Amino acid sequence: MREIVSDANLVAYCGLYCGACRAYLSGRCPGCRENRKASWCKVRSCCIQNEFTTCADCRQYPDPSDCKLFNNWIAKIFALVFRSDRAACIHQIRAVGVQGHADEMARQKRQTRRK
Repeated sequence: MREIVSDANLVAYCGLYCGACRAYLSGRCPGCRENRKASWCKVRSCCIQNEFTTCADCRQYPDPSDCKLFNNWIAKIFALVFRSDRAACIHQIRAVGVQGHADEMARQKRQTRRK
C-alpha cells in the first residue's frame, strides 16, 4: 500500500483527493487524471475540454453545486454515502490553490472534505 503524500497531480477535477483514496493507494486506480477508463465522468470530460485544472477554474458557476454536471444524481448519492462535500473541496482549491488543497487533504489523510 502506498503512503499518503501531498501531490497536486492527485487532485481530481471535481476536487476529490485521489492521493488518499483506497483504490489509488492499493494500486487499483491510477487516479483521476491518469484514468483513461473514466470517460464516463462528465466533470472530468468538461474540465479536459475546457482545459481546467479542476472545477475551481470554472467561472460560469461560482458555486459548483449549481452546475448540473458537477451536481448530478451520482454525485448526490456519493455525497450521501461518504458524507462528502466536493463543493467545499472546490471552494478550498479556490482559496488556497491546488497544491494547498493537496497539502491539507494529505495532512488530514482524507479524500474529501466532510459534510
